[in-house]
Amino acid sequence: MPSATTPRARSSRAPKEQVLTGAVAIARTAAEELALPGQVGEHQGAVVEAERLVTHRFECLTPGYVGWHWAVTVARPPRGRTATVCEVGLLPGEDALLAPEWVPWSERLQPGDVGATDTLPYRPEDPRLEPGYEATGEDADELAIYELGLGRPRVLSAEGRREAMTRWYEGDHGPYAPTAKAAKAPCSTCGFFLKMAGSPRTVFGVCANEWSPDDGRVVSMDHGCGSHSETDVPAAPGEWNPPQPVIDEMDLEVVAHGPLRPVGGDRDDGGTTPA
Repeated sequence: MPSATTPRARSSRAPKEQVLTGAVAIARTAAEELALPGQVGEHQGAVVEAERLVTHRFECLTPGYVGWHWAVTVARPPRGRTATVCEVGLLPGEDALLAPEWVPWSERLQPGDVGATDTLPYRPEDPRLEPGYEATGEDADELAIYELGLGRPRVLSAEGRREAMTRWYEGDHGPYAPTAKAAKAPCSTCGFFLKMAGSPRTVFGVCANEWSPDDGRVVSMDHGCGSHSETDVPAAPGEWNPPQPVIDEMDLEVVAHGPLRPVGGDRDDGGTTPA
């Protein structure tokens, strides 16, 4: 069997392998039967793989396979005088262009790739989770861990909580979102802000304002939007003061109120219609 990489051709050849090392024509014919016309190049040497087993290498001229070579393995039976082709294949050399290392789909999958009807495989060793009966260390959730784990085999570990809260804080519902930067007041002073339980309550809560774009979502205390309960926008009693509409005065629509005459056309009196 030929090796997966290009081995160095041995300088010395055993006399009993001369029949195989000299079977260049037989090896070339076998490679040309497998390849397309004109894809087998110059002979690049022969490698003695084992007793009565030699691999011939030929340059590969197939487009897109730079650095590859055709490998033809030939053998000779005991006291035989002819070479027999065992295997023909296309193998990469040291400088060959190879495809990236294969990565399982479960490692390539991103959170946004999972649809509503998709099911993820079970991960018995998930660093984000831990058994509900284990201690969590010095954390605000330690006292409530039994309650959190009641009826559930696993709950969030310290690492899982840290990853989630970092993702929430740096995402669209944290202080760096455009709506938060434009807001007049933070969520911590809004009456629609519901604090979470456990350690996240010191930083996060849930928005309960149906008019807010963050309704039903986890928001940080220093997040904000234009639907704050204590808005400072003055309004008449029972009315809502919307902002003035933006009118694009550069986009004009021409409306005809009568039949249009052709510009520069001939008139009935022999003259021309002025432009």
